[in-house]
Amino acid sequence: MAGSVRSQLRVTRKQILAFRRRVGALDARLPKSTKSLRHAAWAGLQDSMPRAALLSLHARVEGVEPSTWEHPSLAQLWGPRYQVYVVPKRDFALFSLARLPEDGKSRLRAEQMAKKLRAHLRGRRLTDRETGSALGIGNELRYATTTGTIAIRWGGARAPELWTVPAAEIDPADARRELARRYLHVFGPATADGFARWAGISRRSAADAFASLEGSLLPVRSPLDDAWLLAEDESAIREAAETPAPVRLLPSGDAYFLLWGADREMLVPRRDQRERLWTSRVWPGAVLVEGEIRGTWRRAQHKMQIDAWARLSRERREAIEAEARALPIPSRDRPIEVVWEA
Repeated sequence: MAGSVRSQLRVTRKQILAFRRRVGALDARLPKSTKSLRHAAWAGLQDSMPRAALLSLHARVEGVEPSTWEHPSLAQLWGPRYQVYVVPKRDFALFSLARLPEDGKSRLRAEQMAKKLRAHLRGRRLTDRETGSALGIGNELRYATTTGTIAIRWGGARAPELWTVPAAEIDPADARRELARRYLHVFGPATADGFARWAGISRRSAADAFASLEGSLLPVRSPLDDAWLLAEDESAIREAAETPAPVRLLPSGDAYFLLWGADREMLVPRRDQRERLWTSRVWPGAVLVEGEIRGTWRRAQHKMQIDAWARLSRERREAIEAEARALPIPSRDRPIEVVWEA
């Protein structure tokens, strides 16, 4: 199924980007509530860069404060590709158990690692360094996260704490199917191969998840070639584009540009600009101006460096500086100072 898309609906780059911004709440911030926080984290919020998830929330929800990432409705775990993620607590299984390998050897490895951690932690919270040192293991302890029984808390400065939690009573295949739906809604139109890469699962598992959704998918022809869209999202992608927000400062790893391959080419058509956004090391943040990525940003303490890819009007520069000063950066004793690259 996933390898033989029969195109029916044709969509343009403009429609795709407008759709992704709309479902991602990037055109207009949502009023702050448990519901809007879950909406903002529908595909998870990557948090591998300190407090990236907080800034992703700020781009989508009103009234976000430095502590909002710790809201009772949210949780942290090693999520897709074993990166640190903030996710809705009620959806914990979708970002953990959905990734449990189907291959017998790999699944056994995850389950055995989870068993080791349970035996060692015994209800305690310890850092991954303490745990790894005691057990004589390194990052492979993260394999246990796919059993849905390991939660973490990482404040960004010290080693993350981890502890065990009860596994959700849901079949991994059912969790994977729902995670695929989340991926299609936020990143659509999309393919099973794209889902596999984003989630960090096998291509076979991803293809099976897409096949299980066949009755609710719509084949699409787009600048990304043949792909799939949730049928329920057809009207949304056909809608006229809303007025985009003047400026959003998206952190490294934000879902809007957490892309690979042709998706990157569509979002940022120029190769030289793609190389400045998706670097070989830690990605910078993206400067989203009126619906298009117009540059990158990096912050060190109270200074933010902006690399604009083209000349910006005074009004746009002032809007970017205002957005920078409004970021909910914790423990900040000086306002953000924007430095423009020459």
